[in-house]
Amino acid sequence: MAAQNARPVAVVVGAGDSTGGAIAKRFARGGYTVCMTRRNLDKLQPLVDEIRAAGGDAHGFASDARNEDEVNALFDDIEGRIGAVEVFVFNIGANVQSSVLEETARKYFKIWEMACFAGFLTARKAARCMAPRGKGTMLFTGATASLRGSANFAAFAGAKAALRALAQSTARELAPRGIHVAHVVIDGAIDTAFIRDNFPERYAQKANDGILNPDHIADQYWMLHMQPRDAWTHELDLRPWMEKF
Repeated sequence: MAAQNARPVAVVVGAGDSTGGAIAKRFARGGYTVCMTRRNLDKLQPLVDEIRAAGGDAHGFASDARNEDEVNALFDDIEGRIGAVEVFVFNIGANVQSSVLEETARKYFKIWEMACFAGFLTARKAARCMAPRGKGTMLFTGATASLRGSANFAAFAGAKAALRALAQSTARELAPRGIHVAHVVIDGAIDTAFIRDNFPERYAQKANDGILNPDHIADQYWMLHMQPRDAWTHELDLRPWMEKF
């Protein structure tokens, strides 16, 4: 039985310094207790502190989403000690560039584990928590690679395309059970330190709204969660106005 908590609980798997962190902060502002995961808890603590300083309720967990036992223990701990999971967000990226001529089997498998298999493990456990209650929201972060495979991104494209299919199948199965499943295609550069340091010309377009603001992405995740069930969106694509598609 889940612990009693005045606030509903949102779990963000992959709460990094950009999109994942922004999503966690948005749900915290919306009154949710936010449970966030990264493999390194020390990297997560500043985000926990920031949310709490703003009056929100946040908890950080070190968890490897590729490990079935750790995933099950994570959700069991949250449900038993903090509260019933109402929102689940899968936000692990694994955007690694490599030529298909040089890609190793080990690296390809690792990218698939992070971007797809981890999505299955965490989504399955979240669904098992939500289904008996007949409600919940599950949100998957996709990418341009979810729709088309670019050169030198075979592993990432394969994993993201598979994650998209997982989200579709899960949505068709769980919608009749009251669970809203949505997949968000992030099609464009995001305002991150990585883009700033590695693509300065692209980052310069920030002044022209030419790259995605993580807070604006997070607002769309919140919107998806708040949709009435007679008008659910399954797939939403987000891109700057100048992005080609």
